[in-house]
Formats: sequence, structure tokens, C-alpha cells
Amino acid sequence: MARTTTTTRYDVTEHLRTPDEMAAYLEACLEEADGDAAFIAKALGDIARARGMAQVARDAGLSRESLYKALSGERSPGFDTILKVIDALGLKLHAEASHS
Repeated sequence: MARTTTTTRYDVTEHLRTPDEMAAYLEACLEEADGDAAFIAKALGDIARARGMAQVARDAGLSRESLYKALSGERSPGFDTILKVIDALGLKLHAEASHS
């Protein structure tokens, strides 16, 4: 008798339950982005979905539709939008010296 395996689509939002998990995910994405702003926007979109897109949109002062578009990963949103979303998510950006 053949065995069948059932798979489900991986959804990173299921692993972004705490602010620490969200911050670690964003940090990892920043390291992997290689200058791709749309990649970072998509990562913020993942975190926003985990938090609740409607609430994040309200906290960022944006419409839900514009937030979905900005964080779709299909475009690079304005830096002002990124800053609003990061603040609404309760996260902080920080900088450190590059030693490359």
C-alpha cells in the first residue's frame, strides 16, 4: 500500500508571536536583503500580518489597502512608510558599524 504525505504551505506568521520573534525575523531579513528594499517591505508585511494588518494600518495612520500594497514585496515603499510601519509594529531600527 502506498503512503501519501500531506503537506501544508509554510506560513512564517505562525512563528512571529512575540515582539522578540518579530525583531529577530526582521534582523535576519535585513542581513539577507542585500539592498533589496522590496524584500524588507515583504518581511514587514509578514510581521504586520502576524500582528493584524488592520491594527497595524490604524497605528501607522495608513489605509489597510495602501499598507497591503506597500508591504506586498512587489515594490519599494517610501522610507517614511517604512518608518511608520516599524513604529506601529513596536520595533526599532538601529545601526552599527560595518566591519567588512
